[in-house]
Amino acid sequence: MNKLEATLKMKCPRCHEGEVFEESNPYNLKKMTAMHKHCPKCGLKYEKEIGFFYGAMYVSYMFNIALFVVATVAYYVYFEERVDWLWYILAYLALTFLLFPLIYRLSRSIWLQAFNKYEPDKAAS
Repeated sequence: MNKLEATLKMKCPRCHEGEVFEESNPYNLKKMTAMHKHCPKCGLKYEKEIGFFYGAMYVSYMFNIALFVVATVAYYVYFEERVDWLWYILAYLALTFLLFPLIYRLSRSIWLQAFNKYEPDKAAS
């Protein structure tokens, strides 16, 4: 498994085997944010320091800006008869709300992958 695949499947950045999140379904809202403290397979500590995942907010922001740009371009390309802006904004907010659990988890996974190397032979620490 390569780094991109491990990121998308939300696997440990060091061994690419252990799960990052306790629940695999991001839409289980009670456990949406629940992460393992350490990798169940190799023992990598996910949160390096207090506030480590604050940086993932910037990744999430990047995804939301990209989503807004794509939605706005789609609005202008596909709707010749202009739909009222209120409907566009409400549809965009609904889309953002529906994608929030995925964006949240993917942002954290990307942040983890950015700061950890793939070292499958490394023993549990």
